[in-house]
Formats: sequence, structure tokens, C-alpha cells
Amino acid sequence: MALVYKLPSLSSSSSLSGQNFKHFFLIPKTICSLHFKSSPFTEKHSIERYQRDHWLYKDQLDLYHYQSSSSSSSCPLPSDKESIRQNDIALQLPELRKLLQVLKEKRETFGKDGEKCGPGHVYLVGTGPGDPELLTLKAVRVIQKADLLLYDRLVSNDVLDLVGPDARLLYVGKTAGYHSRTQEEIHELLLSFAEAGATVVRLKGGDPLVFGRGGEEMDFLQQQGIQVKVIPGITAASGIAAELGIPLTHRGVANSVRFLTGHSRKGGTDPLFVAENAADPDSTLVVYMGLATLPSLASKLMHHGLPLNTPAAAVERGTTPKQRVVFAELKDLANEIASAELVSPTLIVIGKVVALSPFWPHSSKEASCLMEAV
Repeated sequence: MALVYKLPSLSSSSSLSGQNFKHFFLIPKTICSLHFKSSPFTEKHSIERYQRDHWLYKDQLDLYHYQSSSSSSSCPLPSDKESIRQNDIALQLPELRKLLQVLKEKRETFGKDGEKCGPGHVYLVGTGPGDPELLTLKAVRVIQKADLLLYDRLVSNDVLDLVGPDARLLYVGKTAGYHSRTQEEIHELLLSFAEAGATVVRLKGGDPLVFGRGGEEMDFLQQQGIQVKVIPGITAASGIAAELGIPLTHRGVANSVRFLTGHSRKGGTDPLFVAENAADPDSTLVVYMGLATLPSLASKLMHHGLPLNTPAAAVERGTTPKQRVVFAELKDLANEIASAELVSPTLIVIGKVVALSPFWPHSSKEASCLMEAV
């Protein structure tokens, strides 16, 4: 059964009630009015997120009125993040059910002449690293014709501005320690609305099949008989490297490139135990989601033979107007990142090709030597 029917009702999803329940939900909204103001992405409790998804809450409370009348400058989040998540879902539930019913009735109307209307389509769409001008034409076309769009945190606000006026947006983003929806819940949402005949677009930052869990969603839906189409996006490694003038491969300098996730599957500090095989001076290493585990990874790479002076770069919010870059040798990279206080999303590029960037701040002699060796 679809997720919108699996979720508990508003009254049973929480022990909170009345004014206490209302205040409990509203706390996140005031939190980020200043802290996330400059982010080009959708932060989990930002004003932009609630304004964009306001259709989900219109029968529950007036978000805009609350924001304009609130004078609170600091409202700490309750420590029970799972309760926040469950209450948020419960508030969304009535409008999700209404939309699902409307779509089902629309499908039945089209099938009254004896024609059987099949399920809708699901598109897994990559939106690139943030710059909307890096979208493919196909991605723009699909985004503008969608009935419902489930979007991640790293789909930039500029990309979301391209959504059609009649479409509905639903935030399903994840950050460390807070998942607005579990992966299983996302699967069920996609299935529910596709079965109702909707055109459902799953928006993902970068490319949906590069550390985007698009393969899992595709496999789940196909097993349920739902047609899935994948529209590739420019993955962050390609888009950000191009922005900095870093060739990921270069004849005589780097003959291969390797993409790694900095996340340990079990939440540890050792990123998948790959350092021994990844310490290749003739390869370029690109690390996604690697801020927390970089100190461990860098140490292991050097331990397994990667030179301490290997050029490296860390790029926060790459290709957006808020992009920040740290260049450093591998031995200093973790400290330089900490000093600059880079935040997620940050992409890390390690390898000799980094010195070929016109922005590499160290002596140009190294880059010249690399070029002469080609």
C-alpha cells in the first residue's frame, strides 16, 4: 500500500496537541531565517522550503503570518529530531491525500471511454551541481511538465524556479542527522503518485546515478511495474572541475579518475576502506560528501604512498554564486578546510591535475614541469 496511506493520522502520529503541537512544528521555521539566508540550496527548515511547499500546510497553519509576526531571533530545535520529522510528515498528510485523490479521479475520467489508463511515469532527473545553466534541455522540459516533484536538498533554488506554475513540490532532502524522508518513504511516495497516473519527477543534485541512490529508486519502481526514465545531469566532479579549470584526466599527468564517497556506510570515520587502492599518484581522486572523513582519508592516502605535497582543492557550493575554494597540498588540506570553515556540500579533488588550474596559488613552476613532461 502506498505511503500516504501507511502514515499514521495527524491525531495518532504525536502525543503533542493543541498549542503545544503548533509551537513544536513552528520552531524550525524561525530557526533558519538568518542562518540559511545565503544558501543557494534548500536547507531543511529554511523559509524558502516552507514557502515553496506551502500547499502542504495550508489547512494546518498560516506560515507566512507566523513568520511576519514572529520576533523571536533564536529558537533552538528540540533534541528529538525524529519527532520533528514525524510531525512534519503528519502535517503534510491531508494535502498529499487530496492530491492523490485528484490525480486518481483525473485518471478515471480519461479512462471512461473504455480505455484503460496505465500508471504514470517517473523521471529521475539530474540537476547538476547548482548552476541552472548547466541543466540539459530535456531536464528543463520534464521539470516544466511535472505534476509532482520530489526534490533533494542539493537541488538549487535557481533550478527550482524553473518548475511549472501548476506543479506541486515536496521536499525529501537529507542532511547529516536529519532525513526529512527515509529512502523507503521516498520509494513509496514515488510509487503512490505514479500508480495514480501522475507525471512524477525526482529531482537530484548532480547526476541521479552518481552517489544519488537513483539506482535503488529505479530498481524498486521497475519491480512494481512503473516505467522509469533517467535524465542525466552534470555530476559535481565534472561541473566543479570545469569551473576551476582542472582537467580530471590529462595526458602524461593523470590517466584515470576515481569518484569516492566520503560517507562510511555504517557512519564511521573510515570512508569505505579504499585508501590503499586509491593512493595512485597518476590518478585523480574526487571525494563527494567527504568533509567529516577527510582527515582520516588524507592520512591513509599518505600512509599508502601518495606524496604529501600532492595538490588538492576543496570546493564549497561549487558553480553557485556562493562558491568558496580552498587550495592546499594534501598534508595541509584538512587544516586549511577547518580554518576556512567550509560547510556541506563540499567536493574534494586530489591529484597532480589540480596544479594545472589557473587558480592554483602555489608556484607555477610545478604546473610548468607537469606540462613539459607531457
